[in-house]
Amino acid sequence: MKVIKVIFACLVLAVISVIGIFYWSYRSLSSPVVHTKSDQFIVIERGTSPGQIIDKLAADGIVSAPTITKLYIRIFGDASKFQAGEYKFRSPITALDVIKELEKGTVQTKRLTIPEGFTRFDIAKRIKETFAQEQLSEAEILVLMNDTSLIKDIAPQARNLDGYIYPATYELAPNANAEEVIRTTVEQFKKVWKPEWSERAKTLGRTPHEIITIASLIETESPHEGERPIVASVIYNRLRQNIPLGIDQTAVYIAKMENRWDGTIHKSDLDSTSPYNTRKYGGIPPGPISSVSVSAIEAALNPAETNYIFYVRNVQKDDNSHNFYASAAEFEKGKAEYQRWLEEQRRIKREQDGN
Repeated sequence: MKVIKVIFACLVLAVISVIGIFYWSYRSLSSPVVHTKSDQFIVIERGTSPGQIIDKLAADGIVSAPTITKLYIRIFGDASKFQAGEYKFRSPITALDVIKELEKGTVQTKRLTIPEGFTRFDIAKRIKETFAQEQLSEAEILVLMNDTSLIKDIAPQARNLDGYIYPATYELAPNANAEEVIRTTVEQFKKVWKPEWSERAKTLGRTPHEIITIASLIETESPHEGERPIVASVIYNRLRQNIPLGIDQTAVYIAKMENRWDGTIHKSDLDSTSPYNTRKYGGIPPGPISSVSVSAIEAALNPAETNYIFYVRNVQKDDNSHNFYASAAEFEKGKAEYQRWLEEQRRIKREQDGN
Protein backbone atom coordinates (compact mmCIF):
# COMPACT_ATOMS: atom_id res chain seq x y z
CA MET A 1 0.00 0.00 0.00
CA LYS A 2 2.82 2.36 0.88
CA VAL A 3 4.51 1.59 -2.44
CA ILE A 4 1.35 2.52 -4.32
CA LYS A 5 1.12 5.81 -2.43
CA VAL A 6 4.74 6.62 -3.21
CA ILE A 7 4.22 5.83 -6.90
CA PHE A 8 1.06 7.93 -6.98
CA ALA A 9 2.83 10.82 -5.28
CA CYS A 10 5.68 10.57 -7.77
CA LEU A 11 3.21 10.58 -10.66
CA VAL A 12 1.48 13.64 -9.26
CA LEU A 13 4.80 15.42 -8.84
CA ALA A 14 5.81 14.43 -12.37
CA VAL A 15 2.54 15.75 -13.81
CA ILE A 16 2.89 18.99 -11.83
CA SER A 17 6.48 19.33 -13.04
CA VAL A 18 5.50 18.76 -16.67
CA ILE A 19 2.66 21.26 -16.37
CA GLY A 20 5.03 23.72 -14.73
CA ILE A 21 7.60 23.27 -17.49
CA PHE A 22 4.96 23.69 -20.18
CA TYR A 23 3.58 26.78 -18.44
CA TRP A 24 7.04 28.31 -18.01
CA SER A 25 7.91 27.52 -21.62
CA TYR A 26 4.67 29.04 -22.88
CA ARG A 27 5.24 32.14 -20.78
CA SER A 28 8.74 32.44 -22.22
CA LEU A 29 7.48 32.12 -25.78
CA SER A 30 4.45 34.40 -25.40
CA SER A 31 5.95 37.18 -23.29
CA PRO A 32 6.67 40.34 -25.32
CA VAL A 33 10.33 41.30 -25.47
CA VAL A 34 11.33 44.96 -25.73
CA HIS A 35 14.42 45.47 -27.90
CA THR A 36 16.35 48.29 -29.55
CA LYS A 37 16.47 46.95 -33.11
CA SER A 38 12.92 47.83 -34.21
CA ASP A 39 14.13 50.51 -36.63
CA GLN A 40 16.83 48.32 -38.17
CA PHE A 41 16.81 45.58 -40.76
CA ILE A 42 18.00 42.20 -39.50
CA VAL A 43 19.59 40.29 -42.38
CA ILE A 44 19.02 36.53 -42.47
CA GLU A 45 21.44 35.07 -45.00
CA ARG A 46 20.44 32.22 -47.26
CA GLY A 47 21.60 28.87 -45.83
CA THR A 48 21.49 30.00 -42.18
CA SER A 49 20.15 27.17 -40.02
CA PRO A 50 17.10 27.71 -37.76
CA GLY A 51 19.30 27.40 -34.68
CA GLN A 52 21.73 30.00 -36.00
CA ILE A 53 18.84 32.34 -36.81
CA ILE A 54 17.48 32.12 -33.25
CA ASP A 55 20.97 32.59 -31.79
CA LYS A 56 21.44 35.71 -33.93
CA LEU A 57 18.09 37.13 -32.83
CA ALA A 58 18.93 36.32 -29.21
CA ALA A 59 22.25 38.16 -29.57
CA ASP A 60 20.31 41.18 -30.91
CA GLY A 61 17.98 41.06 -27.89
CA ILE A 62 14.91 40.13 -29.95
CA VAL A 63 14.51 36.61 -28.55
CA SER A 64 15.00 36.18 -24.79
CA ALA A 65 14.75 32.37 -24.48
CA PRO A 66 16.67 30.86 -27.41
CA THR A 67 16.81 27.30 -26.09
CA ILE A 68 13.05 27.07 -25.50
CA THR A 69 12.39 28.77 -28.84
CA LYS A 70 14.56 26.28 -30.74
CA LEU A 71 12.88 23.37 -28.93
CA TYR A 72 9.44 24.73 -29.80
CA ILE A 73 10.42 25.05 -33.47
CA ARG A 74 11.72 21.46 -33.52
CA ILE A 75 8.53 20.03 -31.98
CA PHE A 76 5.75 22.30 -33.19
CA GLY A 77 7.18 24.57 -35.86
CA ASP A 78 8.17 24.12 -39.47
CA ALA A 79 11.68 25.46 -39.92
CA SER A 80 11.54 24.57 -43.63
CA LYS A 81 9.29 27.62 -44.05
CA PHE A 82 11.94 30.01 -42.69
CA GLN A 83 13.03 32.40 -45.42
CA ALA A 84 16.16 34.42 -45.94
CA GLY A 85 15.80 38.16 -46.29
CA GLU A 86 15.77 41.47 -44.44
CA TYR A 87 13.43 41.59 -41.45
CA LYS A 88 12.20 44.38 -39.21
CA PHE A 89 10.89 43.03 -35.91
CA ARG A 90 8.60 45.37 -34.02
CA SER A 91 9.22 46.06 -30.32
CA PRO A 92 7.89 44.57 -28.13
CA ILE A 93 7.49 41.20 -29.85
CA THR A 94 7.01 37.62 -28.61
CA ALA A 95 9.10 34.64 -29.70
CA LEU A 96 5.94 33.09 -31.20
CA ASP A 97 5.45 36.18 -33.36
CA VAL A 98 9.11 36.10 -34.39
CA ILE A 99 8.60 32.52 -35.61
CA LYS A 100 5.51 33.60 -37.57
CA GLU A 101 7.47 36.40 -39.22
CA LEU A 102 10.26 34.00 -40.20
CA GLU A 103 7.75 31.52 -41.64
CA LYS A 104 5.91 34.26 -43.51
CA GLY A 105 9.05 35.69 -45.03
CA THR A 106 9.68 39.32 -45.82
CA VAL A 107 9.51 41.70 -48.72
CA GLN A 108 12.69 43.69 -49.03
CA THR A 109 12.15 47.43 -48.98
CA LYS A 110 14.04 50.57 -49.83
CA ARG A 111 14.09 53.32 -47.22
CA LEU A 112 13.44 56.90 -48.32
CA THR A 113 13.72 59.72 -45.81
CA ILE A 114 12.27 63.13 -46.62
CA PRO A 115 13.32 65.66 -43.96
CA GLU A 116 11.12 68.52 -42.85
CA GLY A 117 11.87 71.63 -44.89
CA PHE A 118 12.95 69.81 -48.06
CA THR A 119 11.89 71.47 -51.30
CA ARG A 120 10.60 69.49 -54.25
CA PHE A 121 14.01 70.02 -55.85
CA ASP A 122 15.70 68.38 -52.86
CA ILE A 123 13.14 65.57 -52.92
CA ALA A 124 13.59 64.89 -56.64
CA LYS A 125 17.33 64.55 -56.06
CA ARG A 126 16.76 62.24 -53.06
CA ILE A 127 14.42 60.00 -55.08
CA LYS A 128 16.95 59.76 -57.90
CA GLU A 129 19.75 58.90 -55.46
CA THR A 130 17.70 56.32 -53.54
CA PHE A 131 16.22 54.42 -56.47
CA ALA A 132 19.17 53.64 -58.69
CA GLN A 133 16.98 51.89 -61.27
CA GLU A 134 14.91 55.06 -61.84
CA GLN A 135 15.32 55.98 -65.48
CA LEU A 136 13.90 59.49 -65.16
CA SER A 137 16.22 62.44 -64.59
CA GLU A 138 15.73 64.87 -61.69
CA ALA A 139 14.16 67.33 -64.13
CA GLU A 140 11.71 64.68 -65.32
CA ILE A 141 10.85 63.74 -61.73
CA LEU A 142 10.12 67.41 -61.09
CA VAL A 143 7.69 67.40 -64.00
CA LEU A 144 5.77 64.62 -62.24
CA MET A 145 5.52 66.92 -59.23
CA ASN A 146 3.59 69.43 -61.33
CA ASP A 147 0.63 67.02 -61.37
CA THR A 148 -1.56 68.33 -58.56
CA SER A 149 -4.56 66.08 -59.24
CA LEU A 150 -3.96 64.18 -55.98
CA ILE A 151 -4.51 67.29 -53.87
CA LYS A 152 -7.26 69.05 -55.83
CA ASP A 153 -9.72 68.34 -53.03
CA ILE A 154 -7.52 70.12 -50.46
CA ALA A 155 -5.66 72.72 -52.52
CA PRO A 156 -7.15 73.37 -55.97
CA GLN A 157 -4.90 76.47 -56.28
CA ALA A 158 -1.66 74.49 -55.97
CA ARG A 159 0.69 74.75 -58.94
CA ASN A 160 2.94 71.90 -57.88
CA LEU A 161 3.35 69.43 -55.01
CA ASP A 162 5.75 71.48 -52.91
CA GLY A 163 4.38 71.42 -49.38
CA TYR A 164 2.22 68.37 -50.08
CA ILE A 165 4.96 65.72 -50.07
CA TYR A 166 4.90 64.74 -46.42
CA PRO A 167 8.26 64.63 -44.59
CA ALA A 168 8.74 61.15 -43.11
CA THR A 169 10.71 57.93 -43.51
CA TYR A 170 9.09 55.56 -45.99
CA GLU A 171 9.67 51.84 -46.56
CA LEU A 172 9.06 51.31 -50.26
CA ALA A 173 9.43 48.49 -52.76
CA PRO A 174 13.04 48.43 -54.06
CA ASN A 175 11.80 48.75 -57.63
CA ALA A 176 9.32 51.56 -56.93
CA ASN A 177 9.32 54.23 -59.62
CA ALA A 178 9.23 57.98 -59.03
CA GLU A 179 5.52 58.24 -59.72
CA GLU A 180 4.73 55.59 -57.09
CA VAL A 181 7.03 57.26 -54.57
CA ILE A 182 5.44 60.67 -55.09
CA ARG A 183 1.93 59.23 -54.83
CA THR A 184 2.79 57.46 -51.55
CA THR A 185 4.21 60.62 -49.97
CA VAL A 186 1.29 62.80 -51.05
CA GLU A 187 -1.22 60.23 -49.81
CA GLN A 188 0.56 60.35 -46.47
CA PHE A 189 0.08 64.12 -46.40
CA LYS A 190 -3.64 63.61 -47.03
CA LYS A 191 -3.80 61.13 -44.13
CA VAL A 192 -2.15 63.69 -41.85
CA TRP A 193 -4.28 66.65 -42.95
CA LYS A 194 -7.33 67.01 -40.69
CA PRO A 195 -10.72 68.23 -41.97
CA GLU A 196 -10.94 70.57 -38.99
CA TRP A 197 -7.80 72.30 -40.24
CA SER A 198 -9.70 73.35 -43.37
CA GLU A 199 -12.40 74.80 -41.13
CA ARG A 200 -9.83 76.58 -38.98
CA ALA A 201 -8.25 78.05 -42.11
CA LYS A 202 -11.66 79.52 -43.03
CA THR A 203 -11.94 81.27 -39.68
CA LEU A 204 -8.57 82.91 -40.41
CA GLY A 205 -9.76 84.00 -43.82
CA ARG A 206 -7.27 81.69 -45.49
CA THR A 207 -7.44 78.71 -47.82
CA PRO A 208 -5.70 75.45 -46.89
CA HIS A 209 -3.19 76.21 -49.66
CA GLU A 210 -2.34 79.55 -48.04
CA ILE A 211 -2.01 77.85 -44.65
CA ILE A 212 0.42 75.28 -46.08
CA THR A 213 2.36 78.13 -47.71
CA ILE A 214 2.62 79.99 -44.40
CA ALA A 215 3.53 76.71 -42.65
CA SER A 216 6.39 76.21 -45.13
CA LEU A 217 7.77 79.65 -44.25
CA ILE A 218 7.58 78.79 -40.56
CA GLU A 219 9.19 75.39 -41.21
CA THR A 220 12.22 76.92 -42.89
CA GLU A 221 12.57 79.78 -40.40
CA SER A 222 12.62 77.94 -37.09
CA PRO A 223 13.37 74.35 -36.05
CA HIS A 224 12.02 75.03 -32.55
CA GLU A 225 8.45 73.86 -32.08
CA GLY A 226 7.94 76.16 -29.11
CA GLU A 227 8.74 79.37 -31.01
CA ARG A 228 6.95 78.51 -34.24
CA PRO A 229 3.64 80.10 -33.14
CA ILE A 230 5.63 83.30 -32.41
CA VAL A 231 7.19 83.21 -35.88
CA ALA A 232 3.66 82.73 -37.20
CA SER A 233 2.52 85.81 -35.28
CA VAL A 234 5.24 87.90 -36.95
CA ILE A 235 4.09 86.69 -40.37
CA TYR A 236 0.45 87.50 -39.67
CA ASN A 237 1.30 90.87 -38.10
CA ARG A 238 3.34 91.87 -41.16
CA LEU A 239 0.59 90.72 -43.50
CA ARG A 240 -1.98 92.82 -41.61
CA GLN A 241 0.30 95.87 -41.78
CA ASN A 242 1.17 95.31 -45.46
CA ILE A 243 4.86 94.89 -44.64
CA PRO A 244 6.78 92.53 -46.95
CA LEU A 245 7.66 89.34 -45.09
CA GLY A 246 11.36 89.57 -46.02
CA ILE A 247 11.99 85.86 -45.46
CA ASP A 248 15.38 84.93 -46.90
CA GLN A 249 14.46 81.28 -47.38
CA THR A 250 12.25 82.37 -50.25
CA ALA A 251 15.43 83.66 -51.94
CA VAL A 252 16.97 80.21 -51.45
CA TYR A 253 13.87 78.67 -52.99
CA ILE A 254 14.08 81.00 -55.99
CA ALA A 255 17.74 80.05 -56.54
CA LYS A 256 16.86 76.34 -56.39
CA MET A 257 13.92 76.88 -58.72
CA GLU A 258 16.21 78.60 -61.20
CA ASN A 259 18.89 75.90 -60.76
CA ARG A 260 21.59 78.26 -59.47
CA TRP A 261 21.68 77.63 -55.72
CA ASP A 262 25.31 77.38 -54.55
CA GLY A 263 24.77 77.49 -50.79
CA THR A 264 24.97 81.29 -50.50
CA ILE A 265 22.28 83.97 -50.84
CA HIS A 266 23.50 86.56 -53.34
CA LYS A 267 22.26 90.10 -53.94
CA SER A 268 20.84 88.91 -57.26
CA ASP A 269 18.66 86.45 -55.32
CA LEU A 270 17.31 89.24 -53.13
CA ASP A 271 16.66 91.41 -56.20
CA SER A 272 14.88 88.66 -58.14
CA THR A 273 11.57 89.54 -59.80
CA SER A 274 10.14 86.11 -58.96
CA PRO A 275 6.75 86.32 -57.20
CA TYR A 276 8.35 84.18 -54.46
CA ASN A 277 10.59 87.12 -53.50
CA THR A 278 9.19 88.18 -50.12
CA ARG A 279 11.63 91.06 -49.86
CA LYS A 280 10.35 92.71 -53.02
CA TYR A 281 6.66 91.79 -52.89
CA GLY A 282 4.06 91.89 -50.13
CA GLY A 283 1.72 89.08 -49.17
CA ILE A 284 2.58 85.41 -49.13
CA PRO A 285 4.32 83.56 -51.98
CA PRO A 286 2.23 81.78 -54.66
CA GLY A 287 2.77 78.45 -52.93
CA PRO A 288 4.74 76.51 -50.30
CA ILE A 289 8.53 76.58 -50.43
CA SER A 290 9.13 73.29 -48.59
CA SER A 291 7.66 70.16 -47.08
CA VAL A 292 5.87 70.88 -43.81
CA SER A 293 5.50 69.14 -40.46
CA VAL A 294 2.41 68.99 -38.30
CA SER A 295 3.91 71.49 -35.83
CA ALA A 296 4.45 74.05 -38.61
CA ILE A 297 0.87 73.59 -39.87
CA GLU A 298 -0.53 73.96 -36.35
CA ALA A 299 1.56 77.10 -35.81
CA ALA A 300 0.20 78.57 -39.06
CA LEU A 301 -3.34 77.80 -37.88
CA ASN A 302 -2.79 79.01 -34.31
CA PRO A 303 -0.37 81.94 -34.27
CA ALA A 304 0.57 83.44 -30.93
CA GLU A 305 -0.91 86.81 -30.04
CA THR A 306 1.98 89.28 -30.11
CA ASN A 307 2.88 92.69 -31.46
CA TYR A 308 6.18 91.46 -32.90
CA ILE A 309 7.04 92.35 -36.48
CA PHE A 310 10.76 91.50 -36.45
CA TYR A 311 12.98 88.66 -35.37
CA VAL A 312 16.66 87.87 -35.67
CA ARG A 313 18.82 84.91 -34.73
CA ASN A 314 19.67 84.64 -31.03
CA VAL A 315 23.47 84.62 -31.12
CA GLN A 316 23.74 84.21 -27.35
CA LYS A 317 22.11 80.77 -27.50
CA ASP A 318 23.40 79.95 -31.00
CA ASP A 319 20.80 77.20 -31.38
CA ASN A 320 18.88 78.63 -34.34
CA SER A 321 16.34 80.23 -32.02
CA HIS A 322 15.38 83.88 -32.35
CA ASN A 323 14.87 87.13 -30.50
CA PHE A 324 11.63 88.93 -31.35
CA TYR A 325 10.99 92.68 -31.53
CA ALA A 326 8.04 95.03 -31.84
CA SER A 327 10.09 98.14 -32.66
CA ALA A 328 12.47 98.82 -35.51
CA ALA A 329 14.99 100.43 -33.13
CA GLU A 330 15.27 97.31 -30.95
CA PHE A 331 15.43 95.13 -34.03
CA GLU A 332 18.33 97.17 -35.45
CA LYS A 333 20.28 96.58 -32.23
CA GLY A 334 19.65 92.83 -32.44
CA LYS A 335 20.50 92.83 -36.13
CA ALA A 336 23.78 94.66 -35.49
CA GLU A 337 24.71 92.11 -32.82
CA TYR A 338 23.92 89.30 -35.25
CA GLN A 339 26.02 90.85 -38.00
CA ARG A 340 28.99 91.23 -35.63
CA TRP A 341 28.59 87.58 -34.64
CA LEU A 342 28.33 86.55 -38.28
CA GLU A 343 31.50 88.41 -39.18
CA GLU A 344 33.29 86.72 -36.30
CA GLN A 345 32.16 83.31 -37.54
CA ARG A 346 33.49 84.15 -41.00
CA ARG A 347 36.82 85.23 -39.52
CA ILE A 348 37.11 81.97 -37.57
CA LYS A 349 36.30 79.98 -40.68
CA ARG A 350 38.93 81.86 -42.71
CA GLU A 351 41.54 81.09 -40.09
CA GLN A 352 40.55 77.43 -40.00
CA ASP A 353 40.67 77.19 -43.79
CA GLY A 354 44.08 78.86 -43.73
CA ASN A 355 45.41 76.17 -41.43
